[in-house]
Amino acid sequence: MLEQLKKEMQDVLQKNILQFWMDKMVDRENGGFYGRIDAQEVLHPEAEKGAILNARILWTFSAAYRVLRRPEYLEMATRAKDYIIDHFLDKEYGGVYWSLDYKGQPLDTKKQFYAIGFAIYGMSEYARATGDREALECALDLYDCIEEHALDREHNGYIEACTREWGEIADMRLSELDANFPKSQNTHLHIIEPYTNLLRCLKELQAQESCDYVPAIGSVLPIGVTIPMETIIAVEASLRNIISIFTDRILNPETHHLDLFFEMDWTRGAGHLESYGHDIECSWLMHESALVLGDPSVLAKMEPIVRMVAKASEKGLRPDGSMIHEANLSTGHVDDDLHWWVQAENVVGWFNLYQHFGDQEALDRALRCWDYIKTQIIDWDHGEWHWSRHPDGSLNTVDDKAGFWKCPYHNGRMCLEILERVKEM
Repeated sequence: MLEQLKKEMQDVLQKNILQFWMDKMVDRENGGFYGRIDAQEVLHPEAEKGAILNARILWTFSAAYRVLRRPEYLEMATRAKDYIIDHFLDKEYGGVYWSLDYKGQPLDTKKQFYAIGFAIYGMSEYARATGDREALECALDLYDCIEEHALDREHNGYIEACTREWGEIADMRLSELDANFPKSQNTHLHIIEPYTNLLRCLKELQAQESCDYVPAIGSVLPIGVTIPMETIIAVEASLRNIISIFTDRILNPETHHLDLFFEMDWTRGAGHLESYGHDIECSWLMHESALVLGDPSVLAKMEPIVRMVAKASEKGLRPDGSMIHEANLSTGHVDDDLHWWVQAENVVGWFNLYQHFGDQEALDRALRCWDYIKTQIIDWDHGEWHWSRHPDGSLNTVDDKAGFWKCPYHNGRMCLEILERVKEM
C-alpha cells in the first residue's frame, strides 16, 4: 500500500506539478518566472512577480533535485535562485522586496518577514541540494535581517513587516484577507519552517568532510571549509526560542487550536478564529522543528502538543477526507471551501502521526484525503491543481491556477514528504 502511495505521489509530482511549471511558467523574455496563470488557463505575462511565488519555486525545485537528482530540476532551481539574488534582494537595505513588475523592477518594496522567511527556506534548500556557498550565505544574511529587524526583544516573537528602510509600517497585513495585527501565527509558522531547514542544512554541511562539486553551479563550498560553530549555535537558539513561542504563546491551552493574530504583548486579536489547515500544517512542522533541533527535552514537550493540535484540526474534516479552511467562532462565519493547500497539508499532517506514533486511523485519514485530491483537486487535463472546490462540490473557477499565492510548494512538498517518509519506514 505504501509503495503504491509513493509511486502515485512521484507521478503526480513529476508529471502533474513540476512539468506544469517547467512548461508554462518560465519567462524567457524578461527572466525568472511569469507571475500568473488564471483559472481559465490564460497566461498573464505582465502580472507582477511576487517574492513568495519565486521563493517557493526555488524551494520546490531545489528539494525535487535533492530527492530525485534530475538535471532539469536543478536548472529550474538555479534559475529561481539567480533571479531572486539579481532582482528581489534589496542591495541597499537588505531583505527582499515584496514584489516586482513583470520586467523585474521593484514594485512593492516593503519588507514582509513572511516573504523573507520563504527566501531563507528556498536558499537553504538549494544549499542542501548543491553545497552552493552563495545560496547559504544569502540564507544566513536574510536570517540576520529577521533577527535584527523583526524580533521583539521586549515581548518576544516576530513582527509582521517594515518599510523598505526597516521603519514602522501602518499596514502590516500579509494580504487583504488578514487582520492588521503586529504578530500572527502564519508569519511565525513560516519563520519556524525556514529556521528549521537552515539549521538542518548547517548540520548536514558541517557533517560532511567535503561538499560535492556541482559543475553547473560553480560557487560551492570548497573542500575543508567547515560551518562555524557559533553560526549553528545562533540558529539553534533562534529555533529553540520560536518553538517555545508556539508552545507557550500561539497554542491556545483551552482549545488546542493555534490562535491567529496578536498584539505586541500577545493579547489575542481579531476574534476567536480557528484555521484547520494551519492547525494540521503546524502540527507536523512543529514536530519537524523539534526533531531537527535534537533536544530530547524539547521533543518530549512537543510530541503531546503535536497530537493535540492535530486532534483539534479534526473539526475541519469532512466524511470524504477533505478539510475545510477556517471558522470565526466570534461571528459564526465558516469558510468551508476546500482549498488545495489545506488538502496537501492534511495528508502530511496525518501521515506524520502514522509514521512517528503508529496511528493507523491517521494513515486512513491521509489516504482518504489523497483520494479526494486525486478525484476533486488535481487538474489532470491541464496540469497543476485547482485552487479549491466549493462545499457543494462545484469547482472554483475564479482563483488562479498559478500566481502570487498559488505555487508548487504545498502540493509539491506533500509529494516529496511522502516519498522521503515512506523511504525511511
